[in-house]
Amino acid sequence: MSDKQYSDIASGLNDVVLVHPHKSPETSAVHEFISLARAAGANPVAQLFAPLREFNPRTLIGAGKLEDLKDAVCQYGVDLVFIDHALSPIQERNLQNELGCRVLDRTGLILDVFACRARSFEGKLQVELAQMRHLSTRLVRGWTHLERQKGGIGLRGPGETQLETDRRLVQKRIRVLKDRLDKLERQRHQQKQSRRRNQHPVVALVGYTNAGKSTLFNALTGLDRAYVADQLFATLDTMVRAIKLHGGASVLLSDTVGFIHGLPHDLVAAFHATLEEVRDADLLLHVVDVSDSEFWDHIEDVNTVLEQIGASKQRLLVFNKVDQLSSIPRAKDPASPCVVPSGIYVSARDGWGMHELEQEIQRRLCGSAVVCRVHLGLDQGALRSHIYHSGKVLSDHPVDDGWDMQVELMPKLFQQLNEQHVLG
Repeated sequence: MSDKQYSDIASGLNDVVLVHPHKSPETSAVHEFISLARAAGANPVAQLFAPLREFNPRTLIGAGKLEDLKDAVCQYGVDLVFIDHALSPIQERNLQNELGCRVLDRTGLILDVFACRARSFEGKLQVELAQMRHLSTRLVRGWTHLERQKGGIGLRGPGETQLETDRRLVQKRIRVLKDRLDKLERQRHQQKQSRRRNQHPVVALVGYTNAGKSTLFNALTGLDRAYVADQLFATLDTMVRAIKLHGGASVLLSDTVGFIHGLPHDLVAAFHATLEEVRDADLLLHVVDVSDSEFWDHIEDVNTVLEQIGASKQRLLVFNKVDQLSSIPRAKDPASPCVVPSGIYVSARDGWGMHELEQEIQRRLCGSAVVCRVHLGLDQGALRSHIYHSGKVLSDHPVDDGWDMQVELMPKLFQQLNEQHVLG
């Protein structure tokens, strides 16, 4: 095979060969797939580019490229091949028979990465459910020698094949996983009802994987609770924290799983309970890695998933990682059909632009703050505590019959206090 037909990626132990249908070298999609492979613990040693006019229904790639791939597998001695495209069960089986090694498509690779990243009990259940649903379409006849021939009245016939047994066991496991996730979903619903009673608006961070959502979450909360790493899908488990903005508003901030191009439908379905945090949020902060040359395509990919889950709430584009740019690119791409006209430019790592971001969050959720005088009686200590928690207290003086306070309130809290006749 010539050097033009495939290229070396890394030296060392031969581990995996990557195949890129409809891809050309040196694009971000190619680098992203290499990162996916490494995130799964593989060591890519070679990649094969296969520009196709049409897909082969039997093996996806054509006969010539298949021979090149056989040569690469033989030369590097790998026992695993990753295909940067979805494969049908028949295509996957035919490729494995032709190559004599395991073949994993893009969907299977993403599911494997999610399995490596899941930490919480719910996250592990969600990933396993997606894997089981994917596996249920991949069961092929390979155990016909184990057909059980039974005799006697009521037991005549070929019996149950191993394939049928596998299908039955997979479907049984799927039912168990769905039951457990349904129970967790009911618990999550109760938690959301409790949050609604506290009347705090919910802000959810969404965006392409590795856009810096967890770093931004830590910067806004002032904590280092969210795991941060320069890798795909570093965060899978949703984290919610109450924060108070500089303008005085109290909100709940939610960090969610990142999206990626070609996110498997089984995965979206399995994570539907987690993604409800996104769907039910009052404001979505769409975090974008502005240093990525193809960030407009990533915006479209994220918007596609948001439309799938029915997240139609207002969105604010947050262009992150401006510290990696020489200048801020404020011009929008006119070719992109889903450009949001306004956005905030920040560096979550350095803290640049965070004050402007908090101001914009408060403006969108609460409008303009109202400065007013509040007089509370001695029996209204709970309401005073609520004002401290949800508003901004400018002054607080005890008087004979209670407290006189000068406060800055959001319109919603101002209306509540006005109805209780405590405004001075």
